[in-house]
Amino acid sequence: MKHWTLDDIEWDRFDPSLVDKEIVPLVKSAAMVERNGDDYALYLRSVFADDPDFCAAAQNWAVEEVQHGDALGRWASLADTSFDYMGCFRRYREGYTIDVKADASVRGSRSGELVARCIVETGTSSYYTALADASAEPVLVQVCRLIAADEYRHFKLFYDHLKRYLERENLSHVQRLRIALSRATETEDDELAFAFHVSNEAPGIRYEHHRCVTGYMGRAMGFYRFHHLDRSMGMIFKAVGLPPRGTLSSLAARAAYRLVQWRHGRYQRVLQQQENASPLARAA
Repeated sequence: MKHWTLDDIEWDRFDPSLVDKEIVPLVKSAAMVERNGDDYALYLRSVFADDPDFCAAAQNWAVEEVQHGDALGRWASLADTSFDYMGCFRRYREGYTIDVKADASVRGSRSGELVARCIVETGTSSYYTALADASAEPVLVQVCRLIAADEYRHFKLFYDHLKRYLERENLSHVQRLRIALSRATETEDDELAFAFHVSNEAPGIRYEHHRCVTGYMGRAMGFYRFHHLDRSMGMIFKAVGLPPRGTLSSLAARAAYRLVQWRHGRYQRVLQQQENASPLARAA
C-alpha cells in the first residue's frame, strides 16, 4: 500500500478562523521531535547493526517520521506565518543531541529497546488522535489522523521485532514493565521541553527546563480523554506481555486518566503563574 505524501494533504482547506491557539505551540514542538527521526534511526541502526532486516525497517520508519515533522511544520507555518520551521529545527539539532553511534541500547538489551519504542509509538498514536479529536481545523485534523495511523502501524512494526528478540533474550514481564514505565516518564525530559523552547520562544530567551516542560505539558495534557488512554493502556499491556483487555488494563487506564488530569491541573496553575509573572516567556 502506497504511503501518503505531503501532496495528499488538502492544504487549500486550511481555515485560520478554526485554529485553536493552544494547539499551535504543541504542533510546533511536535514538528521538531518528529523531524529528528533520522537521528533516532542512526541510533537504532547502530544498536542493531548486525540485523539488516531491522535496520531497513528503521530507515523506512525514519523517512515517515521526518515526513510527519514536515507536515506538522507546514501546518504550523500556515497557522503562524512568523514560524520559521527549518530555522527552529536547526536550533533544535544544535541544542539537543542523542548518541547516534551507540553500540548498545540504553535500555540494557535489544528487547528493552524495542519495548521502549513500542511505548513511544503508543504515546504518539494516542496523542495525535487526541489532537485530531480536539481540533476543528480540517487540515490539522487530516494531518493528525494520518500521523496517528502511522504511529499505530509503527507500534506493530516494533512489536513484531520485539517478539523475535524475546525468543533469544527472554526479558521478563517485570523487566519489560519497568522499561515501559521508565520510558513513559521521559516525556517530561529535555526532548519535548527543548522542542517547545526553540519553536515557541524567541532566540534571546534562555532555555529553562521547568518553564518549557510546563508550557508544553500544561497544554498537551488537557486534550486527553479517557478513551485515548484506555486504548493506549491496551497497547502498553501488549508490549509488556500482559492481556491488553481485562480488569487490570481497565483499572490501569482509569488510574492513568486520573493521574493525567491531576498533573494537568498542576501544570496549568504553574503555567498561569509563569505567564502572569513573565509575559516575555509566553509561547508565540
